[in-house]
Amino acid sequence: MRNHPLDGIEREKLTIRDVRVIPLSHVDPEGDLWRSGTYQVWKTDGAITQIFTEEGLVGIGEGSPYEDPARIKEYTETHIRPLLIGKNPFDVEVLCNRGNESRRSRAPWAGVDVACWDLIGKAVGKPVYDLLCTEGIPRRQIAIYASGGVEHAWYENGAEMLIEEALRHREAGYDAFKFRPGTDWLAAGMTLEKYAPILERLRDAVGPEFRLMHEGLGMSLGSLEAIISDFAPLLETLDFYWFEEAFGGTNIDHIDLFIRLKEAMPTVRVSGGERFRERFEAQVWLDREALDIVQTDCNVTGLTENWYIARMAHLRGISLIPHNWHGGGTTMANAHLVAAIANGEYCELNQTYNPLKEGIFKEPLTVENGVMTLPNKPGLGVELIDDLEERFPFQPGPYQKPNSRVES
Repeated sequence: MRNHPLDGIEREKLTIRDVRVIPLSHVDPEGDLWRSGTYQVWKTDGAITQIFTEEGLVGIGEGSPYEDPARIKEYTETHIRPLLIGKNPFDVEVLCNRGNESRRSRAPWAGVDVACWDLIGKAVGKPVYDLLCTEGIPRRQIAIYASGGVEHAWYENGAEMLIEEALRHREAGYDAFKFRPGTDWLAAGMTLEKYAPILERLRDAVGPEFRLMHEGLGMSLGSLEAIISDFAPLLETLDFYWFEEAFGGTNIDHIDLFIRLKEAMPTVRVSGGERFRERFEAQVWLDREALDIVQTDCNVTGLTENWYIARMAHLRGISLIPHNWHGGGTTMANAHLVAAIANGEYCELNQTYNPLKEGIFKEPLTVENGVMTLPNKPGLGVELIDDLEERFPFQPGPYQKPNSRVES
């Protein structure tokens, strides 16, 4: 057992020559990739960070595109690049432990952090999951759960769409499916009395062994208290696997609600934390035992901080199953982390159409029967296609727009 991923790893001479960010977009021709609440998504974005070294190695990473790829590029190339030129990526922990005051400032550093680990792996000839695995043996094959449930619209044939999607994922070999509560309940006239039978039909359709996970509910029931008193017992009865960010995010003001939610449904796990930036933010929730699963995302934390969070969670008997809704750079970082840690049950994989997941690499990522096999190559083990910017030119602007079928 090693105390740190770099313990026992011989330091190589590497010198950072340049740092760049490539903003990317895939635009849906119909302007409707998926929809949730009162909005619909017309494009999906990416923000690929590249670190170039004097020795000819190039490392890649990705900061959260939710924080605007154009801004990530400007921040990285204006503020981060001057700090990194001439430095050695083996000093990743000292170099990249910055920007923790907000997600907007943390996301650029997260992409740089992941790119440093890619470089370290390439320099020493080891996959990143080998480096990050400090206890036991890493797993090249990791379990993937199908994350979707954003296509169904309650003003259309929403119930059938949701059930058909779950069955499609089960037929593809997945053993778990996470979904959202659909389009805006108020506008569509959805109520708990209408929703409960749909969830019952869903459970009957997929069978008792297939794992179901529900993400969010927020104010759909009219109050957050109603989630605990009225909705939690339903998930308990239907044997859901977890309930994610029930109250709309993992807000520190809601930590007592999370604890009460755990008490209200002892067999359904409570998850959250995709917005956590660093270990000390997560520690408050772990120490209070407010979560059964922490879902920190490497495109916000970077690999370094997420490794620490995974260790902290493991020591408390808590799983780390990262949020992973974005493109291939994000997926590779999160997948390598899951492969390396003892408490990584699954990696999420967005099931909406997004060619930035697999289309940016020369050898696309593949999932067979709910299992992803990671490359047995140094670093993250992937190489960007040559015409990346030409194939996925960046389109500025927010990725979401008001859903024309829903009155705000």
